Amino acid sequence: MIIRQIEQNDAENLLVLVKQIEMKSDYMLFGPAERNITLNQQMKLIESVLQARNSTILVAEEGKMLVGYLMAIGGKAKRNRHSAYIVIGILQSERGKGIGTGLFKTLEKWAATREILRLELTVVVENKSAIALYKKVGFEIEGLKKHSLLIDDTFFDEYYMGKSLVN
Repeated sequence: MIIRQIEQNDAENLLVLVKQIEMKSDYMLFGPAERNITLNQQMKLIESVLQARNSTILVAEEGKMLVGYLMAIGGKAKRNRHSAYIVIGILQSERGKGIGTGLFKTLEKWAATREILRLELTVVVENKSAIALYKKVGFEIEGLKKHSLLIDDTFFDEYYMGKSLVN
C-alpha cells in the first residue's frame, strides 16, 4: 500500500472512491447518492487544495486502486490557519488493515512542514471503530454536538475530537 498526496489525475478515481464509501457507510455526512460532484468540480477542488499551504488530500493506493482518503482543510482566518479539519474515508473491505493509521501518520509528517499545530474532526458517537482509530492516533474527545445529524429520521450526536501537535 502506498500513501501519497493526491494528484490532479486522481480526480476521477477519488470521485468513485468517495461514492463507494458513502454507499456503504452509516455515518458519513452525505448519504448514498446524495453528493453530486462533477469531474470538473472535483478537479477544481483538488487544484484549490494543492494550492493551499494548509490543506491537503492524502490517498491510500493499493495496486492502481484508491482504497482510502484523508482530507485536511486548513483554517482560512489568521487566527485558525494553524488548524486543519479532517475528513477520512476508507473502503469498508479495507478497514482494519492499518490504512487509517498510515493516513494519519502521513498527515502529521505533512503538518510538521506546514505549520499546522492542531487537527480536529467530528465523529458520530456510535461509530466505535472510528473513535478507536482516532484515540489510537492521539485524538481526544473535546465536546459533544447534540442531535448533530438526522439520519433516517433518527438524531445522532457527534463528538468533537482534537489533537494538538504542539510539543
